[in-house]
Amino acid sequence: MSLGNLIFIVLGGIVPLAYIAYIIASRKASVWENQNISIHSRPYMHGWFVVVIMGVPSMVAAVAAGLLHVTGIYSVSPFILIVACIVLVASGFAFGLKKISPDFRARNKVENVIKWSLIAASLVSIMTTVGIVLSILFEALRFFDAVGFWNFITGTKWNPDTAFLSGAGRGGEQAANADFGAVPIFAGTFMITFIAMCVAVPIGLFSAIFLAEYATPRFRKIMKPLLEVLAGIPTVVYGFFAAITVSPLVVKAAAFFGLEAAYTNALSPGLVMGIMIIPLMSSLSDDVINAVPHSLREGSLALGTTVAETTKRVILPAALPGIVSAFLLSVSRAIGETMIVVMAAGLRPNLTANPLEGMTTVTVRIVDSLTGDQSFDSLETLSAFGLGFVLLILTLILNIISTIIVRKFREKYE
Repeated sequence: MSLGNLIFIVLGGIVPLAYIAYIIASRKASVWENQNISIHSRPYMHGWFVVVIMGVPSMVAAVAAGLLHVTGIYSVSPFILIVACIVLVASGFAFGLKKISPDFRARNKVENVIKWSLIAASLVSIMTTVGIVLSILFEALRFFDAVGFWNFITGTKWNPDTAFLSGAGRGGEQAANADFGAVPIFAGTFMITFIAMCVAVPIGLFSAIFLAEYATPRFRKIMKPLLEVLAGIPTVVYGFFAAITVSPLVVKAAAFFGLEAAYTNALSPGLVMGIMIIPLMSSLSDDVINAVPHSLREGSLALGTTVAETTKRVILPAALPGIVSAFLLSVSRAIGETMIVVMAAGLRPNLTANPLEGMTTVTVRIVDSLTGDQSFDSLETLSAFGLGFVLLILTLILNIISTIIVRKFREKYE
């Protein structure tokens, strides 16, 4: 059964019949209302009850048949599916009309269906998250079984180039052992993310404070969209900017101060990444600051404080939970960035505290490990899942810490 047949069955058959059933059931209930007979639910609720009874089972059957066809488990004949949908629609229509009566609680039934539909929608995101975690976990366990988790998170050398020899059965005494020490990769990730946050947080937060507390409505109306234009620029364009413009400037500035800088350095992508994250930090912080009740501002100003003192001692503490959330989203955006790092920082794992040297990040190594002609069960490919698993754990720890901070200040200022 093709997707076209599924769409035809749903839109060409079930939806029109459901509309007809809604009209019939609503008019039947309207007769009682016109005769001044007391009814529990409004006529349109009776109509929606019949639509749910006849439409939901048939649509579930059609979608289930489509999923079976897409996954290759079983291909349902279009004729059989159409007959099954007709039977379900007719049975649901007859059952729904039979259940309609003045005392029937149609509203409660429809609201229960809506409630369970919303629960199912929320479970989609939860199950997707669980699926992502499990898909990473199972492959990461295969990798850690061969490498060792402790060696992975404490090793200081990353050299997976000879891993394919073992996967091909050609590993021997003369072949060099592959090294999977993730410390240089995570060090590069934290270094570039730290540089980006040093740029994005002060500029984004200060611009948000200015737009929310100092700027006139006319100036805010003009500057806020201009600031958010940065968010619409593709990351590959930022990568070109970092590699062609910022990196040479960093090299020249370092030479001016008597320092040596590589053209593929960590400082350039960090600076450009910070510029890219400014709109995110600024927009979220601006919304949070504007959400602070005006009574707090007015009360503080009425006591004789200045706008700067009010912002520092009243507005920012009250908005701190939202600002922390904006900071975490910005950090996640910086950690997940790949293109800028590839174009400006390179691919070399380098354990150093010097931002003028080339580095790489976790996401770059994940992309590099999953591309090319490596077999999927090779250690180099599986290392991508190990990196993703550790990064997931670190992100979870960061979120837990931020949640504790947010709850602490929320209890204090609410």
